[in-house]
Amino acid sequence: MADHLIQPHGGPLVNLIADRDRQEELRSASRDWPSWTLTHRQLCDLELLLNGAFSPLTGFMTHAAYERVCREMRLPDGTLWPLPITLDVTPDVADQLAIGDQLALRDPEGVMLAVLHVEDRWQLDREEKAKRVYGTLDRRHPAVAHLFERPNVVALGGRVEGLQPPAHYDFVELRHTPGQLRRHFTRLGWRRVVAFQTRNPMHRAHVEITLRAAKEIEANLLIHPVVGMTKPGDVDHYTRVRCYQAVLKRYPQHTTMLSLLPLAMRMAGPREALLHAIVRKNYGCNAFIVGRDHAGPGVDRSGTPFYGPYDAQELVRKHEQELGITMVPFRRMVYVEDRGAYLTEDEVPEGARVLSISGSELRDRLALGHELPEWFTYPEVAEELRRTYPPRHRQGFTVFFTGLSGAGKSTIANVLMVKLLEMGGRPVTLLDGDIVRKNLSSELGFSKEHRDLNIRRIGFVASEITKNGGIAICAPIAPYDRVRKEVRRAIEAGGGFILVHVATPLEVCETRDRKGLYAKARAGLIKEFTGISDPYEVPDDADLTIDTADMTPEESAQRVLLHLEREGYVGPPAP
Repeated sequence: MADHLIQPHGGPLVNLIADRDRQEELRSASRDWPSWTLTHRQLCDLELLLNGAFSPLTGFMTHAAYERVCREMRLPDGTLWPLPITLDVTPDVADQLAIGDQLALRDPEGVMLAVLHVEDRWQLDREEKAKRVYGTLDRRHPAVAHLFERPNVVALGGRVEGLQPPAHYDFVELRHTPGQLRRHFTRLGWRRVVAFQTRNPMHRAHVEITLRAAKEIEANLLIHPVVGMTKPGDVDHYTRVRCYQAVLKRYPQHTTMLSLLPLAMRMAGPREALLHAIVRKNYGCNAFIVGRDHAGPGVDRSGTPFYGPYDAQELVRKHEQELGITMVPFRRMVYVEDRGAYLTEDEVPEGARVLSISGSELRDRLALGHELPEWFTYPEVAEELRRTYPPRHRQGFTVFFTGLSGAGKSTIANVLMVKLLEMGGRPVTLLDGDIVRKNLSSELGFSKEHRDLNIRRIGFVASEITKNGGIAICAPIAPYDRVRKEVRRAIEAGGGFILVHVATPLEVCETRDRKGLYAKARAGLIKEFTGISDPYEVPDDADLTIDTADMTPEESAQRVLLHLEREGYVGPPAP
């Protein structure tokens, strides 16, 4: 334990909230200013700027600050800072602004939260940022995907004045600013506090890790989970917080508390671990647990991890003295059956039987309704997870057909709908391409932009049906891969998603063309017609591929049903 690093309750905090008179002045003046509606990520960043968690930052970074942070992990004055905190906007908003102007920053409800005093603007080089900050251009990295998928390519930098923080209505008693948490530690007499970062539910291994860390340095424990943005596909924060509340009783009394952190994670591995340490020092902690593959986003397209398992620990340790916060490293913990206890990997006796459950295995067990063993998690945590993730035969799901016009999508979708209605148990909704065009997208044309918007609308409706336990059957052409994957991500957050590629050959589709659309497209009378003058991007992630050239609609629908049964969505529950 490095006692010389123990500095109770951090350094000075920046306060960006204006006083009441200044707030009224800003609100009055803002009538003549352009506005920007903040994204979810930007709302998280703004909240941590306003409450001092991002101290010493006083606003969104200028180009000079951005460049030095990307290159050297330093602010212009030399202060250690690992990740750029920028405000990216669309060109049409940026074109309304000059240096010295003000921009009203609003939440999605239109409430003005802060003012940006524009000191700088520049065009983001997305490739350069991806390589410098995340070390990759691979879009399997969620931050790289986010970077390239957004239309916001102009960054604005400058000082921020706050009017009010973003509103939260959930777990209000667990949301603390850095100042509030520091004062709370003082009232409790907590001089040494070690923080635990998590974006997952806590199971027995996590409790063992945190208990060991707190005992090792004789510190109180702050469980400080991220409830802003995490990795796509993570357990929602409502479920996670209920799990954290359930495990609190497993700790000795008066030693542990729970507080929520509205941080937007970038999954940037070692750099992110440094940011987490800085933020926790601002919240009043003087020690921080850094685990294996801290803030790691998984593997790239070749199956190689984006970051080494202990890169984050090494980088935080390198800067430990400068940060003024003790890094507590921990290796992976496993359950040793004959000891009936959790041990770190290097403590396991030779020949001992080790038990563990991976994240993917946990998801499979929940989906299939299998037991979660007590050596792995506590019964109360298992109960919370099952409430949110029932077995697949009780979940909602979407069957999403894609293929050329005339491939047979609508006919198969209708047959499948009838068979599912006959089985009963869940409401079934058909979102056929023509039905949606008539009722949801009648004003849209057939440009790529409008086609994408049409598919997003279908995806939104299907995601609402799915997360509420119903079945959605979608049958648009959906020719573009990127928007199909976007829809998959949105729907899988709330239930099942099965992509069915109806891969009927073009020449067969043309013979079925009762409306003569293909002939008109070949004659140039219809522009941007999929398969003729506009491409169809064959999916590389189809769960099922069907060619109706030699299959009847009944046979095709039966194949889909058999697939749904194999995956556990229909039929009797898996044993």
